[in-house]
Amino acid sequence: MRPIWIMALCVCAYGQGTPAKEAPANESKGMPPRVSPSEYQAHGEAGAVTIAAEFTGHAIGTAQGTLTTEDYVAVETGFFGAAGARTKLAADDFTLRINGKKVALPSQPYGMVLPSLKDPEWEPPADTKSKGKTSMGGGGGGGGKDDPPPTPPKMPFPERRAMEQRVQKAALPEGDRALPVAGLIFFQYRGKTKDIKSIELIYAGPAGKATLKLTP
Repeated sequence: MRPIWIMALCVCAYGQGTPAKEAPANESKGMPPRVSPSEYQAHGEAGAVTIAAEFTGHAIGTAQGTLTTEDYVAVETGFFGAAGARTKLAADDFTLRINGKKVALPSQPYGMVLPSLKDPEWEPPADTKSKGKTSMGGGGGGGGKDDPPPTPPKMPFPERRAMEQRVQKAALPEGDRALPVAGLIFFQYRGKTKDIKSIELIYAGPAGKATLKLTP
């Protein structure tokens, strides 16, 4: 019986020494922080942490290119501190005041943005284009003014999923993080950015408080 007992101890020891699984590849990792806070539109101090930000409007910058959304606006944020500094991050710590309105917009989870995403560079396959233009009428007719508009072609699921993962990875990472760190936060706003006269990004979180005046 002793060999079996020894083998069991070895298995237990191996299990304890097995490294933890890596984080999922599609989790929020944020964006590469810029060299310094001065490279953003605005920056301010919140306690020992420097917060920097840049308003990107309805454009969402990712490592693979820029996406767009008509329902939300994005702000690229960066957190900087002394060597070895850490802070707790949460998108909920931010609000956005547009045109001096009394009630500031609360931040929204990146998942809320995904259904409205568009890729300006995406081109539907040729067969999809032809299906979208095909008339519903028979006998070679159709095309009349009373006919319903053709259904816009839909992006295939694998491409759609890849696009959504790009935004997920670029979103601001949350939880206890080593500085510097950067990422996107989102706010619901369907208006045109040309109508925006003033923007204030307001932070109230574990690091302290700060208000950054951004450029529309």
